[in-house]
Amino acid sequence: MTDAHHMSTDGPRRRTLLGLGAAAGAAALLPAAAAPATAAPGTAPRPGFAAAFASPDRAVRPKFRWWWPDGRVDPAELAREVDQIADAGFGGVEVAAVTHSLAGSSRPIDVERYGWGTAAWVAGLESALRQADRRGLTVDVTIGPAWPAAVPTLTPDDAAAARELAHGLATFQGSYAGPVPPPVVDAAEGVTARRLLWVQAARIREGATADQVPLPLDRDSVTDLTPRAGDGNVRWTAPDDGRWALISYWERGSGQRPEGPAHTSPLAYVVDHFSAAGTRAVTDFWERHILTRRVRELLRRAGGALFEDSLEIETDATLWTPGLDGEFERRIGHALPPYLAAVVEKDEKYVFTFDAATDKAVRRDYMQVVTDLYLEHHLLPLRAWAHSLGLVLRVQPYGLETDAIHSASLLDIPEGESLGFKNLDDFRCLAGGRDIGGGRVLSNEAGATAGGAYATTWDATLRKLVTQYCAGVNQAVLHGFGYATAPGAAWPGFAAFSPYHGGPGYGEAWGPRAPAWRHVPDVAGYLGRIQGVLQTGTHRVDVAVLRQKGYAGSGLGAPWFTSDGVPLGWTHTFLGPRSLGLPGAVVRDGRLAPDGPAYQVLVLEGDVMIGREHTLEPATARRLIELAEDGLPMIVVGDWSDGHVPGLPHDGDNERLRALITRLLAVPGVRAVADRPDIPAALAALNIRPEVAYAARSPLLHSHRSAPDVAYHFFANGSASETVDHEVAIVAPWAKATPYALDAWTGAVAPIAVHRREGDRITLRITLAPGATTLVALARGAGPVHAVSTGAESVRRTDQGVLEVVDARPGARETVLSDGRTVVTHIGALPAPLTLDRWSLRVADWRPGRTPDRHVTVDHRLSLDALAAWPDIPGLEDVSGVGRYRATVRLGRGWTGAGTGARLELGEVFDTCRVTVNGTAVGPVDQVTGVVDVGDLLRRGENTLEVEVATTLLNRLRTVRPAEFGAAQRQRYGLIGPVRLVPYGRAVVSGG
Repeated sequence: MTDAHHMSTDGPRRRTLLGLGAAAGAAALLPAAAAPATAAPGTAPRPGFAAAFASPDRAVRPKFRWWWPDGRVDPAELAREVDQIADAGFGGVEVAAVTHSLAGSSRPIDVERYGWGTAAWVAGLESALRQADRRGLTVDVTIGPAWPAAVPTLTPDDAAAARELAHGLATFQGSYAGPVPPPVVDAAEGVTARRLLWVQAARIREGATADQVPLPLDRDSVTDLTPRAGDGNVRWTAPDDGRWALISYWERGSGQRPEGPAHTSPLAYVVDHFSAAGTRAVTDFWERHILTRRVRELLRRAGGALFEDSLEIETDATLWTPGLDGEFERRIGHALPPYLAAVVEKDEKYVFTFDAATDKAVRRDYMQVVTDLYLEHHLLPLRAWAHSLGLVLRVQPYGLETDAIHSASLLDIPEGESLGFKNLDDFRCLAGGRDIGGGRVLSNEAGATAGGAYATTWDATLRKLVTQYCAGVNQAVLHGFGYATAPGAAWPGFAAFSPYHGGPGYGEAWGPRAPAWRHVPDVAGYLGRIQGVLQTGTHRVDVAVLRQKGYAGSGLGAPWFTSDGVPLGWTHTFLGPRSLGLPGAVVRDGRLAPDGPAYQVLVLEGDVMIGREHTLEPATARRLIELAEDGLPMIVVGDWSDGHVPGLPHDGDNERLRALITRLLAVPGVRAVADRPDIPAALAALNIRPEVAYAARSPLLHSHRSAPDVAYHFFANGSASETVDHEVAIVAPWAKATPYALDAWTGAVAPIAVHRREGDRITLRITLAPGATTLVALARGAGPVHAVSTGAESVRRTDQGVLEVVDARPGARETVLSDGRTVVTHIGALPAPLTLDRWSLRVADWRPGRTPDRHVTVDHRLSLDALAAWPDIPGLEDVSGVGRYRATVRLGRGWTGAGTGARLELGEVFDTCRVTVNGTAVGPVDQVTGVVDVGDLLRRGENTLEVEVATTLLNRLRTVRPAEFGAAQRQRYGLIGPVRLVPYGRAVVSGG
């Protein structure tokens, strides 16, 4: 047994693209040339973007959230880990202090010496920045320890610390004489001060009981008793003999601390995210304690981002900030105190109610003001400060019911999350904000899985991630890469969330402490190429759906388009009312934001957050009229004769709104429909079609990017079980355009050999296994002669420029070419496919090593007459590690030669794999489909095939750490198959 840290390198790469389909992938490009580069005589044309696609720049590659145990890090180890991440092909890191797994540890971190922001933490940051600079990685840094933003220079009583409004309550009948009711929610630890803002009396509605939640109040009865409470007591006689509520409102610190165990000494407290003082506390701490001359210089060189996690402001009382009442009156035009009871909360539940209409209006206006303050006092000042450091600002601008769509339009990089978001429409909310604001990147906290620590597979991660790429995401920050070790950490080392509350926790500690890390460079290349494409040019979208409230994370979809339009090829994102006032929100040639998403149509329906009520601000209605008169087609869903403003109305507001809606509906190009099912008819009447169309419903998802001379379309099969196999019709931006297939796994680029031009569209066939992807690039300029139809399985163009059919069935095949010729080719006899059952297997069994972050291996050697999952093989039941399968097969004459080839189909594989044929690495293997072309590596006679499979660590951890992992079911590791060699024939159609 020996300590083992494996770091394998890429083997030689081969071209595995057979055509558009099975192993075809997405791509990563920089701005492309105007037309395919001139090819040498007798070779296939190579487009100008091919080189950049094959080797995407570091800046567009995926990143890791790099979990640090605060400042308990060694500079030399940090440098090693930067090297590990760079060697694996990733583009950057996000330095994050997250230590949930150490809660309750008997050996906690000495935060006085090693806490976040200490000299030790700053030294670690400098070391990481220095090595990242050497290796060309970008470095993002979280704004504070864990989340939300917090600093250790505040007490919870300070004005810059997070605030809350705590209410007191007493009920009475007739008269009240006594002390002002104290808060019903106890103050958090460390909160010692409070300030009485108001005292009110309100009649409890007839028929309600005093303990009813929420407690119904008569809005017209609210009476201000604050002047009577100067000495801490209140004396007041009610005007009637009904039941009354005496409500006090106390401002105090919330005492919220950042997530996880203590990160600092003194303790850090969350800052007020809605005041200038709170944000200034953050920037002042950085300027005084973190930004040494060297760190400042290295941050600028790193070209990374300042990052803030989701807006998880938590209080058992009511969210507050000093002066909120004055800002409410200034911005909304109504005094807040008479309506204040409607927003009071206890344990995240509303305490009082007036009536449904008033409650909704007040709460909407309240959160609109909170959004304004968050933007003006937090996000925008932080963005300006980050820019002064040479950084950009990346933020998850959600967590409260704030306008995240608008926030996303103002951020350098908005970010969503695969764990917290409910569906793709949550990402489409942020994508709409990004696009209308002129942004380029939508980031994703990717890969986190509840209960998935040390059990998350790359296959599952990729299947989820590629669908999110189709919703506008184009950057993955993988969750996460764990620093080697920390006090109290057990094998296989430190991870932010494992263990967590006595269980496995969530997220996955990717890195060299996982067996599959040896194959991760293949995954990094795949994701890097996809992201490079999706960060090129501008995101193009068919439909803008206007949301009255710009929440993200609600899971609510678009009318008709989410359920019915997307399966037909339609794309959509969401805009908010404020989106329409941004500089890019103009109309040209019938398109909204023509230099960005270039929406073809805008759809308006009632507010889905409140039962599709027909609410709209008059200013928004006026802006919609302007856009419609400028030529933007619109569809208005529902009967808006009951239209009303979303917040507290002023005199005449609702009447003015209805008059504006009548004007809007009278504009040519605006179609009113009764309900969602009527939307397709309105689209047809407006002569609007999706830029990518399918003839029938399909699980195929896609994203479109437009650059000056290339249009890119990324496709992913979003189904877990259904194969996609149908034609798609894609709008070609130019009269002459050549489609290319780009394989994100291998970096191969090839002209799509079978397609046809019909009007302004190019039609081609896409075949994708569940979870698989492909990317189509339409390049300006005419391509070579191609097939418009074929009876063969596929047609491809070889590196020598030869057009040939490929088919696993012998016989004659008719192919029609674009020059009008019809060519009949013949596929000769083929041997039957071979199923490979007999294998030798050598397993490197990973077990705990001398230190928590190291492992030792024990070898197991077996001969298998049939493939099976490791838990079904005696001796491998609880083994995790790396398995090397070897099979020898004798092939006859029909398997080799100029007119033959073969595909290797691996079947079921858990988790990642690489393949070698006769000593030559086949690289990289599509980790989702497990299908690879091996035809030119086979030879007549004896052939040796090797499949290296790497696993997660769960099965071993079940035995090593049973308290946390023992209840988990064993995972079915290994090469399970069936593994087949499938021959195919080739026949030349045309010499090009």
